[in-house]
Amino acid sequence: MTDPSPPTEENHGGSWVSRKSLTRIISLRVRAPKLGQAERGLGLVGGLGVLVIVGTILLLLPISGARRPLTLNEAFFTTVSAVSTTGLTIITPSRDLSTFGQVVLMLLMQLGGIGFMVMAITVFRLAGKHVTFAERLTLRDSLGLISAKQILRLTTQILVAVLLVEALGALLLWINWTRFYGADRAAYYAVFHAISAFTNASFDLFSNTPISSARFPTDAFTLLTLSSLIFLGGIGIPVVSDVLQYRHRRRFSLHTRLTLVTAAALILFGTVLFFLTELKFRSVYDQEGAARLFLLAFFHSVASRTAGFTVTEQFGQLEPANTLLLTFLMFIGASPASMGGGITTSTFAILVLAFRGFVRGEGEIVVGRRTIPLELLYKATAVLTAATVVIAVATWLLLYTQDNISLSAALIESVSAFSTTGYSLMLTPRLNLFGQLLMAGLMFFGRIGTLTIIITLARPTVPPAVSYPEERLLIG
Repeated sequence: MTDPSPPTEENHGGSWVSRKSLTRIISLRVRAPKLGQAERGLGLVGGLGVLVIVGTILLLLPISGARRPLTLNEAFFTTVSAVSTTGLTIITPSRDLSTFGQVVLMLLMQLGGIGFMVMAITVFRLAGKHVTFAERLTLRDSLGLISAKQILRLTTQILVAVLLVEALGALLLWINWTRFYGADRAAYYAVFHAISAFTNASFDLFSNTPISSARFPTDAFTLLTLSSLIFLGGIGIPVVSDVLQYRHRRRFSLHTRLTLVTAAALILFGTVLFFLTELKFRSVYDQEGAARLFLLAFFHSVASRTAGFTVTEQFGQLEPANTLLLTFLMFIGASPASMGGGITTSTFAILVLAFRGFVRGEGEIVVGRRTIPLELLYKATAVLTAATVVIAVATWLLLYTQDNISLSAALIESVSAFSTTGYSLMLTPRLNLFGQLLMAGLMFFGRIGTLTIIITLARPTVPPAVSYPEERLLIG
């Protein structure tokens, strides 16, 4: 019997479809999600860019300057640093910004930290406007959430929780700082630094004030309050959302458990090593007792991964071992979808778990009775590689274009900008225009996230039609 079907067509659901058309349809189905993901990534970049432009214009206003109007490069660099929640600055906010300028800086930190998409969707919700499915997906990506279900309700809960935490932190700081200032001034400082700590921006208003010999309050209550705000801001919105939903689910996700364990381990690791190094060499805190030194070591361990508050004028005189330690912690950074940057704790955890599995001869990455997809290991490796290359290039460019700087200063500056931490060996104010633009770009890159950039620029992946034989290469 003769086959009635034409040789170049297939029968699907009673209609004739050419093989060429069918291949095109399958190709579109494969490519569409990837293109949508890239478009959402570009939307996040564009939104943050608009915020930088608006902030720069506001800081350029004569009313924003205390003694003189800011120059274009000063306003731009300060805005990028605030929006990216970094804290690197070429001005002194307490001296060069008026009260209006400081309030603008505070709002930029808040918007850059919480995320402009959270604010935008919340405004749409309050205004009664319809939120499209594409906007839900964009918000899901910006928060690092796995599911887009009930995203609007969860966003409102997160925003309320963030504001409550900042308000509580400001209240505690205000109560403590009234002994230094009057009630009104203490309240203003408390709100500013609560936002700066929670968003991990690390801007401060204590320069040129007689509050302490270090020009920063270093009493135990202040350090513990700021450490708590920094930790909560750097733990990540997915973890916050998981905690908010715990009463309904009665369990934490693997991401939350792994994030909390990794963050706690890094804080303990950093505290112990910083304490032992400073206890031996006494390069900075030579007058402090053991208990006080341990508290300072704890604060540096917490702040170094997310918020670079400098509580001593002798920060540049840290022992090289502690400088290296803080650089390592900065490079790892905060947790995904948080106020901080770096390669993130999840990337670090996956790489450590993969190494452990390799040493044990295991073929899969298993943790908490769950198997980590191999795709995540590829992404973690891509993030690590991209971060290393970007930091290496930025460090080389600083050494090439700036005069009289050391390798350690250039490296810390680059890692600090990439991880949006804010530590600096006094190099930032000495940067020329090229160096300022380089660091601004690195801060922007760090805030958007290495993975977001990779996803945005990556080509759509299509399964290969042909598989080739494997061949091994020599490694090590």
